[in-house]
Amino acid sequence: MSFNIDKSILLFYNDLEDNTVERLTMPEMEKSVGSDFIREMIRKDIETNRFGGRVHTRFPPEPNGYLHIGHAKSIVLNFGIAEEFNGLCNLRFDDTNPEKEDIEYIEAIKEDVRWLGYDWGDRLFHASDYFDQLYEYAIQLIKKGKAYVDDLSPEELRQQRGTLTEPGVESPYRNRSVEENLDLFQRMRAGEFPEGSRTLRAKIDMKSPNLNMRDPVMYRIKYATHPHVGDKWCIYPMYDYAHCISDSIEGITHSICTLEFEDHRPLYDWFLDELGIYHPQQIEFARLNLSYTVMSKRKLLQLVKEGHVSGWDDPRMPTLSGLRRRGVPPEAIRNFCERIGVAKNDSVVDIALLEFCIREVLNKTAPRVMGVLDPLKVTLINYPEDQVETMECLNNPEDESMGTRLVPFCRELYIDRDDFREDPPPKYYRLAPGREVRLRYGYFIKCEEVVKNEKGEVVELRCTYDPNTRGGFAPDGRKVKATIHWVSARHALDAEARLYDRLFTVPNPLGEDEQGDFLKYLNPDSLKILTHCKVEPSLGEAKPGDRFQLEREGYFCLDSKDSHPGHIVLNRTVTLKDTWAKIEASLKEA
Repeated sequence: MSFNIDKSILLFYNDLEDNTVERLTMPEMEKSVGSDFIREMIRKDIETNRFGGRVHTRFPPEPNGYLHIGHAKSIVLNFGIAEEFNGLCNLRFDDTNPEKEDIEYIEAIKEDVRWLGYDWGDRLFHASDYFDQLYEYAIQLIKKGKAYVDDLSPEELRQQRGTLTEPGVESPYRNRSVEENLDLFQRMRAGEFPEGSRTLRAKIDMKSPNLNMRDPVMYRIKYATHPHVGDKWCIYPMYDYAHCISDSIEGITHSICTLEFEDHRPLYDWFLDELGIYHPQQIEFARLNLSYTVMSKRKLLQLVKEGHVSGWDDPRMPTLSGLRRRGVPPEAIRNFCERIGVAKNDSVVDIALLEFCIREVLNKTAPRVMGVLDPLKVTLINYPEDQVETMECLNNPEDESMGTRLVPFCRELYIDRDDFREDPPPKYYRLAPGREVRLRYGYFIKCEEVVKNEKGEVVELRCTYDPNTRGGFAPDGRKVKATIHWVSARHALDAEARLYDRLFTVPNPLGEDEQGDFLKYLNPDSLKILTHCKVEPSLGEAKPGDRFQLEREGYFCLDSKDSHPGHIVLNRTVTLKDTWAKIEASLKEA
């Protein structure tokens, strides 16, 4: 797969006042819901009364891991189409491999789908619900001479399958009689044979140019407890066999799947046609590939098992549980999936587009609060020692209906260490010796003295304030070039901030063949933990999962696992704006 980034999703910023929130103009990113090729096919099917004018889709995850943002595209597409055409959408677990499946994954998947805003009603199904029917259909195919029991080992099966340029070799057991096949298959079900010793295969064409049609395996022997049906079975159907029949049983009209299943469609059709049962239409679309991450469940599991991340819900992971814990709003993911649209060819979406969609939602919905990630003490030497004021602060300038809050202000404050330079470089307009700046919602202050410790480190700034500038305006009309945030030292709460960045250092950590050593590209700076942060007291009332913007610092949420009363842990969801270095790098790649 070629790795191309669409230039239309690169973000450009008008950098206004010092550290202002981004302003974006991206006409190329207007939503195009309702104009993709799948919806056009469905409209034609409705016009021709195919399927009786019904629209019935399904989201069919395998419960062998947590869902990631690639699955979100399928969720939004399948549930969205059902809603748009007044149809139905099922949630079905294609649980045909008990060795890799777990009830933990099943419950996590249901939680993720609900979190994205979708409801399957009473249409929760499992492929394992149909195991009895699948077995009877297999008997039917054996009786038709279209399936046989094979004694070849897995390695022998691989060797005789052939390649893209060489035909396969027929199994010496291919021409067993119907009676012998029935007997052996029933004994397979009864548990008479060792695991891996026999399979049931469809009898199709070992010379087919499509490898999926070269007598594919339908059943294999596995002595494993199934998370949904327990120990009832010791033979389990293969995905390709179970999936199409599950669609048929549920009355699915449009079986929408990702592009890698295009070569499996002839097999999907073959099973249904040979059985003579209801036949849905399989339609393929390009999966979501996102830069600076990996989407393979196997590789995500490797990251978890080897301890490169803290778990499936690590906020650096592309899993929906990780994104949720990071503070990403579900509507941002839905908007992202709608913006990237539905295509027939694989491509890679720049993660900058996802970050834009997150900021777009949070900018409108997240309340503003003040916090200092690297605190530096400021003492206002001419401010009354025992006086405490409250400053009225907007909760969200984008939405005045969110109201205001009162923030305490007193003689001793904390500002961010980055907002002071003893020897300021050119175009640095924040606080410096002898320089005046505005405190957000507060007063003008001027640095009069710098206090250092025995190591020569700055530990305190002694400043004066102008009492006539409350609210940030000077009656005499004088201007300052910078506004900085602050918190009252007397009222501030202690907090830990976890600054998350991209998990990998390169856009495509797997390489062109998707087989590269992706671990060597892990970003050592994907998580930075700051343990001495100070935040305004309103955060003491926040609940785990609450989202907000730390003014001039970024969008954060209260961690849903590690935060508790008296211990505030903040996860950075996304920065306020991307850096010019990342923008320039994206331009070069494009």
